[in-house]
Amino acid sequence: MITLDPSRRRVLGGAAAATLGAALGLQGRPASAQHNVRFSTGTAAPTFKVPPNTADCHFHIYDNRVPPAAGGLPAPDATPDDYRALQARLGTTRGVVVQPSLYGTDNRPTLAGMAALGPNFRGVAVVTPAVSDAELQRLHGLGIRGIRFNLAQAGTTTLDMLEPLSQRVDALGWNCQINMPGDKIVAASDTFLKIRGKLVFDHLAHCPQPGGVQSDTFKLMRRLLDQGNTWVKLTGLYADTKVGPPTYADTVAVARAFAAAAPTRCVWGSDWPHPTERQDNKPDDALLLDLFPTFVPNEADRTRILVDNPAELYDFPKA
Repeated sequence: MITLDPSRRRVLGGAAAATLGAALGLQGRPASAQHNVRFSTGTAAPTFKVPPNTADCHFHIYDNRVPPAAGGLPAPDATPDDYRALQARLGTTRGVVVQPSLYGTDNRPTLAGMAALGPNFRGVAVVTPAVSDAELQRLHGLGIRGIRFNLAQAGTTTLDMLEPLSQRVDALGWNCQINMPGDKIVAASDTFLKIRGKLVFDHLAHCPQPGGVQSDTFKLMRRLLDQGNTWVKLTGLYADTKVGPPTYADTVAVARAFAAAAPTRCVWGSDWPHPTERQDNKPDDALLLDLFPTFVPNEADRTRILVDNPAELYDFPKA
C-alpha cells in the first residue's frame, strides 16, 4: 500500500518570482496581488471577486508515486498545496477533486487530495460495474459524490457502463460525469436521453467550433437540459476554441448560451492543472475567471452557478 503524503510543498524562489514579475511588468503591484501557482500562467489576482462559498467544481490532483493505469505515462505532481496556491489567487473556498483518467480506478490520489484539502471538498471517482456496493458506500463516506466517464479516449470506462452504473449511484444521490468529444456525444444521444439519473457534461460538452451554439452537440444538450437531470460545466474555455486567448470569444458564446438557457443546471470549474495543455502553454486562471461575468452577466445567476448549484449537485452545506 502506498501511503500518500499530501504535505509536500513547492515554493517558487524569491529570485525567480522577481524575474517573472519583472517580465510581466508587475513589480509595481503590491506583493499581495502577485501569486505564483504551478501549472498556471500569470501571477495577478482576478479582478472579479467571487461570492463567499464559491466552489471550483473541476480540478485534479496528481501524485507520481501512484502508478499509472496500463498505457499511461507519469504526469508531474499537482499537490493539494499547489492547489491551495490557486485557491489563494482565485478566492474560492470549496472544490471538487476529479479523478484523473491516468490512474484508472485507483482513486487514491483523489481521496488523499480531498482529505488533505479538508471538509469543504468533494470528489468524483472512477469505477467500473465490478465495484461493490460496500465500496460505493465507503467512497460516499469519504466525500465522493459522482463517477467519471472519460470517453474521449479508450480507457477504463466505456459507454455501455453508463446506464447500469447510473442506476446504482443514483441511489446515493451521485452524478455521472461525461468527458467526450461533441460529435461522439451526438452519436450516443439515445443512451444519454434515456438516462434518468444525474448527468454532468465536462467542458461545455465540447461543442465543436466554429459551429458552437449552432452545432448538433449544443442542440442535443438543450434537449438534455430540458429533461431536468443534466448539468453542464462551464469549464475548459480553451479546449475547443478556435479564437483562443484573451477573449476565447467562440467558447465564451457557448458558455453564455448555456448559462442563459439553464442557470440552475450549470457549474463552474478551473480544470487546474489543465492536463490537456502543454507545460509551456498553460492558461492564465485569473483571465479565465475574469471572463465569467462576461458570460454570466446577471449577479444572481453568478451566485447560483458558483455557490447554489454546486451545493445541490455535490452536497455542500447550503450557504
